Amino acid sequence: MMEINKSIESKRSFRERANSFLTGPFFIIEVLIITTFLMIWIGGPAFLLGLAIALITFWSMKWDWSYFGLGDVRIGESIRSAIGYVMIIIILNDMILEPLTEMITNESVDLSGFEALKGNLPNFLIALGLMWIVAGFGEEFFYRGYFMKRIAHLFGNKNISWIAAAFLSAIVFGLTHGYQGISGIITTGIVGFILSMAFFLNRNNLLIAMLTHGIYDTYGLLLIYLDKNLVLKNIMIEFYQSIIK
Repeated sequence: MMEINKSIESKRSFRERANSFLTGPFFIIEVLIITTFLMIWIGGPAFLLGLAIALITFWSMKWDWSYFGLGDVRIGESIRSAIGYVMIIIILNDMILEPLTEMITNESVDLSGFEALKGNLPNFLIALGLMWIVAGFGEEFFYRGYFMKRIAHLFGNKNISWIAAAFLSAIVFGLTHGYQGISGIITTGIVGFILSMAFFLNRNNLLIAMLTHGIYDTYGLLLIYLDKNLVLKNIMIEFYQSIIK
């Protein structure tokens, strides 16, 4: 019997053996725990490690898009849904929660790292292209398609496990943006939760979350390029302050 098992094992390709290892529950749990702590501790580099593991898993799955929530992609419907989610983020986060968060913490979201984009078209276009690759695709592929979905499946693949996974992925997503200060962590976490809920409601179409992320960040980068990123927020802060008075 042992000889038969060894014979079967020897016939399995390297990709198949890698897939058995990478999709095993113990390995997935280790990845989730280690990358969570590393992302909170050092941010971006740890995210790249997590993304690399997700992409290697993608390869081991023979490029099975459905494993990462891209099994039922409808372009037109995805674009329409994404625009709707972007409007929700702008209204809920940009017009309400972000101004109120800054008022409560007395600290603005730190976007000083994007100063080089103001009025500089080449820098803006480079940042825009990188954003769609790293944030629009990469972050959603890892945070939602891998991190969130694997947690949900580990805990029974029920609605409650998906919602819990949405909260956890949003918290980690927010904490990895620590360079934006406490207000940035909170508001990025809020945006992350909306993206997570977009995936929860469309579990076989991660493209909606990807497009939502990309379109929203395009809007944000464009405002920074035009040096108009504080206009709406300042208007809302003045409005809330007038109500309080």
